[in-house]
Amino acid sequence: MSRLNIKLLMHAAAASSLIFTILSFAVPAVADSQVRMVRLSEVQGDVQVDRNTGQGYEKAFLNLPITQGVKLRTRNEGRAEVEFEDGSTLRVTPNTLIEFPQLSLRDSGAKVSTVHLQEGTAYLNFAGAKDDEFALTFAHEKLTLAHSAHLRIEMADLTATLAVFSGDAQVAGDSGTLAVAKNHTATFDLTDDDRHSLAKDLEPDPFDAWDKEQNQYHEVYASNSSSSYSPYAYGISDLNYYGSFSNYPGYGNVWQPYFAGAGWDPFMNGAWAFAPGFGYGWVSAYPWGWTPYHSGNWVYLPTGAWGWQPGGSFIGWNAPRIINSPTHYALPQPPSSGQGTVIVNRGPLPIQSGRSFSKMEITKNSAGLGIPRGGVKNLSQLSGTVQQQGFATAKVHTAPVGIGWWHGGYSTPGQMGGWQSASAANASPAGHSSAGHSGGGHH
Repeated sequence: MSRLNIKLLMHAAAASSLIFTILSFAVPAVADSQVRMVRLSEVQGDVQVDRNTGQGYEKAFLNLPITQGVKLRTRNEGRAEVEFEDGSTLRVTPNTLIEFPQLSLRDSGAKVSTVHLQEGTAYLNFAGAKDDEFALTFAHEKLTLAHSAHLRIEMADLTATLAVFSGDAQVAGDSGTLAVAKNHTATFDLTDDDRHSLAKDLEPDPFDAWDKEQNQYHEVYASNSSSSYSPYAYGISDLNYYGSFSNYPGYGNVWQPYFAGAGWDPFMNGAWAFAPGFGYGWVSAYPWGWTPYHSGNWVYLPTGAWGWQPGGSFIGWNAPRIINSPTHYALPQPPSSGQGTVIVNRGPLPIQSGRSFSKMEITKNSAGLGIPRGGVKNLSQLSGTVQQQGFATAKVHTAPVGIGWWHGGYSTPGQMGGWQSASAANASPAGHSSAGHSGGGHH
């Protein structure tokens, strides 16, 4: 979509008398506070987050904003990916702990990111946006990047190892500064003032294949983008995989997720999550649910289905505008107090079956919930089958995306590290939009 079309969309939206509401949580705008939000873009298995609220570690979930001061850890079989504004990614393998001591903006607009690897293994694919500053610290070392690079860092009990797959890195520490070039490995002795050695080789790691697969996913689906949907690059790959654009008279190019039709709305599955300094904000459960909830407008089309209009600036923790909403439609409302998480389950949840959950039953109006990135081919064609038959069964080659805890129904702030489970008896039927209802799980 051209910049002119995006501007026309935004002017039309601003002038429209059909605007239903703007969700505002009375929190400071990201640009005003110089505070940034990056995206927790992948969650598999046991992943926990300390959101710097004083409540300790909680279950992490997809699309949760990561802010300065947050800690993220994975347990056995847990994996996670964090996506930065320019499309850079940081991936962590099981039994890893990382911290984000700095996520801020310079007055010039340059982004400053510092990540600390305390234990485990992390993969960094740095895009190298101009003027941005990125540092990754481990042990007593500080790794800085000025250009695009792809690398792996492993923290063991006695040593730390840096392997550079592409690009180069500068590492500064107690034993001096070390330049590590492509296809080189640096080893640091944690028992001897991080004294280092350099080797011209790369030892393979069992998770290299997973990292490569995720990189290929982003490369393929980001390259399919013919225009910019957002001021930032993160989330674009998922929009291209999980849905498509169509032109609607009066609205322009509108994006819609696959497996969604009449009866679905963009706030059927998600959670109200608390962030220090921001209050409660909406976190979408859908694997594509980042960009459409931080920019642009959601519009209810004459066809009786919802779509997303791109455009405008990144709006941080505030929800996007709603245009031409159906009669009597009401959004789920955020909690009035507390610092926990409230799950909203009003739509159908995916069902896994087969050996190692290798098959998934995809139902109408599930909107891609639980479908792993690249895990199902020809989503567009499969979506047509689901719309006609009501459901379809597909084989998946990777684990479903972060949906296990959505089966827990409704949660309220208070106990269990910010979670308090309630009965699923409050559930409304799948596909029905009960006004303001924020409870219920579908099994």
